[in-house]
Amino acid sequence: MNATRLYTLKYGKDRQVLSVGRVQTPTLAMVVERYQSILNFKPQPYWELQTTYKNTLFRYEEGRFLSKEEGTIVAQKVKEEAFEVSKIEKKKGKEYAPKLFDLTGLQVYCNTKFGLTAEQTLNIAQKLYEQKMITYPRVDTTFLPNDVYPKVPNILKQLTKYQALCQPLLNKKIKKSAKIFNDKKVTDHHAIIPTGMEMYLSEEQGKVYDVITRRFIASFYPDCEVAHTHVYGKVDTFTFKTSGKQILSLGWKQVFQFKEENAYQDDSVLPDFVKGEKGEHTPSFLEKETKPPNYFSEATLLRSMETAGKDMDDDEIRDLMKENGIGRPSTRASIIETLFRRKYIIRNKKQILPTPTGIDLINTIQNQLLKSAELTGNTEKF
Repeated sequence: MNATRLYTLKYGKDRQVLSVGRVQTPTLAMVVERYQSILNFKPQPYWELQTTYKNTLFRYEEGRFLSKEEGTIVAQKVKEEAFEVSKIEKKKGKEYAPKLFDLTGLQVYCNTKFGLTAEQTLNIAQKLYEQKMITYPRVDTTFLPNDVYPKVPNILKQLTKYQALCQPLLNKKIKKSAKIFNDKKVTDHHAIIPTGMEMYLSEEQGKVYDVITRRFIASFYPDCEVAHTHVYGKVDTFTFKTSGKQILSLGWKQVFQFKEENAYQDDSVLPDFVKGEKGEHTPSFLEKETKPPNYFSEATLLRSMETAGKDMDDDEIRDLMKENGIGRPSTRASIIETLFRRKYIIRNKKQILPTPTGIDLINTIQNQLLKSAELTGNTEKF
């Protein structure tokens, strides 16, 4: 794809013309813009005041200092006084099981955890589908239709390698949650789940199948129950805070326990604190500097394509943005691979970087519509 061809794009006249170029360009533009923002980033210094009490790190609640002189005055005062626990807040809460996989979610997960490219994950998922081990993988929904619910017990019974995890579910009525079953969120195909068929798999196939299967099983487990704790302390008139979490009931997390290293790592449990207690503490005054954004990895690029260039961590908001995304779940891997093949981008370990050719191409294009992830996503709906 060259600049001349890009300039000839005509939106509205022929909705099917040059659709590949239309999605490659904003994808490349995101990579180039991120790369250039990192190159042009100028770090700014700031200072953080912390203190350690009972082997627990507390941070100054007012945040960072932009002036070293101002922070030094506060740090000096803090050194001269004892630490006192002024308030303790505890609130019970629930953590819900992760959503079932759509294709992009599976590709992001496998890239982050196993280093598989989006194309490799798609090819493995396609093979598993052809072997009848999972359902159709080229999907953009994380939900199941209601008519799948009666089939769930039979699928769980057939997952013989996971019987230790499935049996507790089969001993009682399996829960039916609107977070899983929603006819309105499903079109031709539903979220990726195992079928119950099992056979020998290669190591990489086994990893992809395992994460799909465990996420399916986990979705029917009880919620994980936690207690969130915030502890406030004061030194002189200055307030410090630390937060922690205690797991009261593992719930769905037991499906992943001992299996996915650091997959669902929790904050350290805080020691016991009593309001009004006092003691010695060790303050520290640290000079730091602002950091540039991270280079794209294949996982973060896929997410940005899905949400039209917007950084989204919230699952619900991300679902709303999918209609404006670049490409479709089944095509995003090929879009990225095409950019690699045409030498517009390269891999540097997990980082995705633009080549000089890719940078020159984006800098040549004057039409912002061609480079806009959000506008391009909108045009694809027509």
